[in-house]
Amino acid sequence: MIYRYLLSMFFCFAITLFFAYQARADSFDPNNIISDSEIIDNSAMDLADIQKFLETKGSFLAGYSCLDAYGVIRRASEIIYNAAVKNYNCDQAQNLGANPTDQEKSLKCRKISINPKFLLVLLQKEQSLIEESSPSQKNLDWATGYGCPDSGGCNPRWQGFGKQVNSAALQFADYLDRPTFYTYKTGQTYVFTNPYGTINQNPVTVTPANQATAALYNYTPHVYNGNYNFYKIWRRYFTRVYPDGSLLQVDGEPGVWLIQAGVKRPFVSRGALLSRFDPKKIIKVNKSDLDSYPIGARIKFPQYSLIRSPRGTIFLLVDDKKRGLDTMASFRKMGFNPEEVMNASWEDINAYADGATLTATSTYPTGALLQDAKTGGVYYVFAGAKAPLVDRIFLQTKFKNKKIIKVKSAELEQYQTVGPVLFNDGELLKPPDSPYAYVISGGKKLLIASDKVFQNLGYKMENIIIVPSKVLYLYDAGAPITEAVIFDNK
Repeated sequence: MIYRYLLSMFFCFAITLFFAYQARADSFDPNNIISDSEIIDNSAMDLADIQKFLETKGSFLAGYSCLDAYGVIRRASEIIYNAAVKNYNCDQAQNLGANPTDQEKSLKCRKISINPKFLLVLLQKEQSLIEESSPSQKNLDWATGYGCPDSGGCNPRWQGFGKQVNSAALQFADYLDRPTFYTYKTGQTYVFTNPYGTINQNPVTVTPANQATAALYNYTPHVYNGNYNFYKIWRRYFTRVYPDGSLLQVDGEPGVWLIQAGVKRPFVSRGALLSRFDPKKIIKVNKSDLDSYPIGARIKFPQYSLIRSPRGTIFLLVDDKKRGLDTMASFRKMGFNPEEVMNASWEDINAYADGATLTATSTYPTGALLQDAKTGGVYYVFAGAKAPLVDRIFLQTKFKNKKIIKVKSAELEQYQTVGPVLFNDGELLKPPDSPYAYVISGGKKLLIASDKVFQNLGYKMENIIIVPSKVLYLYDAGAPITEAVIFDNK
């Protein structure tokens, strides 16, 4: 009976965890679907990028040509690019001819800025044109659903792929430029019905957090499936995958997150961040990039904090490990201050792996750099073991603020020798004789395949560490990071 009861309890607990994980992984927020900065980033893709994207998806649009909004035959990729990047709103322009040139438009009209990625997602959301290999003419004629209200019937004035793409770009630009002219506004609360929802048909209360989200509701006044589908497609197409050890921050938001083992771990305090990482290595990302990761355990305490469990055990936190002190006598002998001990919950404590227990005979509990006075070799000593430093670059970077202690060879012989010191996940390394950089992730070196990949990931040249080849040889090679890896496109 007891066995069956325990098995049943375990099964329920596992199911609860599964659905909790699923809920975190699907982080759709109907109040904040896409950021303002994302929707207007018209530099996100150039014409060649759009064409390549359509080809990669096997889209009919990759080889499709038709009349644009001005009666000129162009390829679909060029129509999308021009609508996003080279478009003008001339509604308020005066003394403009019937067929104005681009130069006239630039002088008398207002140039708009829409992200080409946004238009690509809209085309998939409305008529599945990005992944469709043989769409109907109706699908093409009403590509973005512009001029086709829920009440039924489409206005023939806007019929045609070129007009549809161009009009959608102009419409969203106007939503952003003149938000007071439209029904749904930032900061106000609305209840949306979902009559066409296959996921959820219940009313949903929404308070748009920004103009971009309000614009999506003005275009499609439903949460499910319309705007939910937009979010899912955007995530699938254009959210970036980052290596372990990356520090991410959404542009315009205060929080910083560590990517580790496929989850995002929030720093609860600035001290927790600065005691572990250089803030210059924080990468600014889009909200959707961060949303793609489930939330992991918080990083609440600074490095080398002393914390007390609800049971009363005191731990020293070093890197991602907790080292328990066996007795208060050991605590006092090591010179720790009782006033520095902070209370911690089991949730915070269990986020750390178990490290070696600290006893009265433990030495260098937070780690130390010891130099053999005879040979000059430097070792990092921690938890009863010594790891050699194979090059001076580690002293100049990883341990630049750590004091070197000279000791006799006999003292070093007391410690077991382990593998050499390595750089942490997230570091950018490059040998002096190569144009290519590597990022360390999961203890492996991953080649960054091109300058474009480097820039797409938001890396900075100033954060690259130039290392001798012998340092890179310490790592096994992982799969190179290419554009396909970044966006993990399906």
